This record gives sequence, structure tokens and C-alpha cells, in this order.
Amino acid sequence: MKKFLLGLGFLVMAAPAAQADITHKIQSSVQLNVNAAATNVTRIGNSYSISGNNISTSDGTTTGALGGLGTFTNGVAAPANITATQATAGEAFSFSAAYTAGDATITSAPSVGAVSAFSNQTSTAAGSAGDLAGTIDSSGTISLTAGGAGTGATGQFVSEITVR
Repeated sequence: MKKFLLGLGFLVMAAPAAQADITHKIQSSVQLNVNAAATNVTRIGNSYSISGNNISTSDGTTTGALGGLGTFTNGVAAPANITATQATAGEAFSFSAAYTAGDATITSAPSVGAVSAFSNQTSTAAGSAGDLAGTIDSSGTISLTAGGAGTGATGQFVSEITVR
């Protein structure tokens, strides 16, 4: 019996050990942003439309003229004046004309805090760091402190385990 147990002991010791690779990665990061001043504008273009039924039109010189955007000065159109008269007296008629003046062409940028003469404009002031802060201590703890307007703070902790 002793020989059997001794032989069994050798077999157990000869069994191969399990092989596994375990990798553990830990990463922490902090990102702080202070935005610059910015202005975004959209320049509105000129538009003109005319429609009608049972009418006669004139621009004062030419019968049947429908008008148009005319000449441009500094990017703004000067549409022709159109008159409309009922073509057949006593019958139904309709007339519609619409004109939208575009924004004038501006050749210089506004000074800081000034507003340009554009129809659609969004302007934001520069961010202020104020108390903006972010730290990662030796234990991996992330601490973020809010800053002034126009700032941002992002903290990230990633733990990854891989077993092969």
C-alpha cells in the first residue's frame, strides 16, 4: 500500500500546472478646457418673388415687366418698383410681391465685444479658468473643480483585465 501511495504521489507531482496569462491595466486621466472667444454669423441673401392672376404689370417703362433684384450696392439689391392693374374689370384677380433685403457686405471684422450688422449672429466671450482644476492622487482618486463660464473638466478612470 505504501508503494501505491508513493507512486500516486509521483503522478500528482508530475501533472502539468495550469498556464494562464493575466494582465491588469489601470489608467486615469483628467482633461481641462478653457474656450476662446468666438463669433458665428450667417449672412442673409437678397430675395424677390412675384405672383399674380388676371393682372397686368409695369415697371413704369415696360408693360409686362415683373421686376427683379435690380442693381446691387454693397451687396444689397435695389428692386424695381412694379405696379399691377386688374387685366379684366369685374373678374377675380390676385397679386403678391415680396422682397427681402440681404445683409450688406462688411469688409472689416468687429472689435471685441462689438456686434456686426448681420441678420443671424451668435457671439460668445472667452472662457475664464476661475477655479478650474483637476487632480489624480497616488491612489487613483480623481478630483475635478468647476471653473468659470466657457470651461470644461473631464475625468476618466479605466480598469482593464485580460485573461488568456
